[in-house]
Amino acid sequence: MATDSRSLLALARRVFDVELAGLRAVRARLDVNFVRAAELLQQTYERRGKLVVVGIGKSGNIGRKIAATFNSTGATTVLLDTLDAMHGDLGVLNDGDTVLALSYSGESEELLALIAALKQFTVRIIALTGSARSSLARQSDIVVDVRVPREACPFNLAPTASTTAMLALGDALAMALLRLRGFSERDFARYHPSGAIGRSLCLHARDLMRTGRRLPVVPRTLSVQEALLHMTRAKSGSVCVVAASGRLLGVFTDGDLRRHMAHGSEVLAQPLSKVMTRRPVAVREDAPAMEVLRIFRQHKIDDLIVLNARREPVGLIDSQDLPKLKLT
Repeated sequence: MATDSRSLLALARRVFDVELAGLRAVRARLDVNFVRAAELLQQTYERRGKLVVVGIGKSGNIGRKIAATFNSTGATTVLLDTLDAMHGDLGVLNDGDTVLALSYSGESEELLALIAALKQFTVRIIALTGSARSSLARQSDIVVDVRVPREACPFNLAPTASTTAMLALGDALAMALLRLRGFSERDFARYHPSGAIGRSLCLHARDLMRTGRRLPVVPRTLSVQEALLHMTRAKSGSVCVVAASGRLLGVFTDGDLRRHMAHGSEVLAQPLSKVMTRRPVAVREDAPAMEVLRIFRQHKIDDLIVLNARREPVGLIDSQDLPKLKLT
């Protein structure tokens, strides 16, 4: 059994090696045709056209994922089934659209028949193929080479490394288009209103913070012992320390208390101004939730103070609340 396990792991690693080698080969051959393809897509969307993805078999499956990636970044894309297209579904195609045709051999009879039918429309065709001299390549306006040294299949038959390369190129085109169109995080949020991604982009610090009685704010002259009472009432692990003007000066946390108590209980009588952490990490109330998550991960803190434009504490975000909000 141990021998079988080792041999299967060795096989899996060889598959990875073959597919990585395929990706490196395609990456090395990226040229002006990739740039032309990305720019054509930009022009298509600028004139309110769309991308139509076509492919047969495994290439069609890869096309479905590519179409989903384009749609998720605000680039209207449809996957056109090759068989259905020949029986009425060509109605989804409009003059001015761009077609992304996927075929590693470039000689699929069904796909070539569809390409011939597409020629009755005023469309441009981008081919992702492993054969730059194939019939598909000759009928396309732009050809992007996805040729790989070999498939991961031991018989060099099952589409494996080639479909991985197609998928990567589709992702690369989507990301290039994203940059050309100036697509932002806010734009991304419009197309992902649900799930953790959508919530992290649509929500802001003000939507996550504790306020009112759950926000302990105390003057710097208050003693540590008195501050602990405020923390207990608020069920909080920290207090915001402010100046007479209300402006944030520092924070005092459970962690600060433990560190000072290690040197004696005299800390309880000390004013907060002597023991607080100055210039604590804070965030503006209009900061997106994604920025809040980034701060928690970067600084490894438990509480994050939320400030208004006058740098006055208006809320507190507890890291324990984030899972309840389904943000992590």
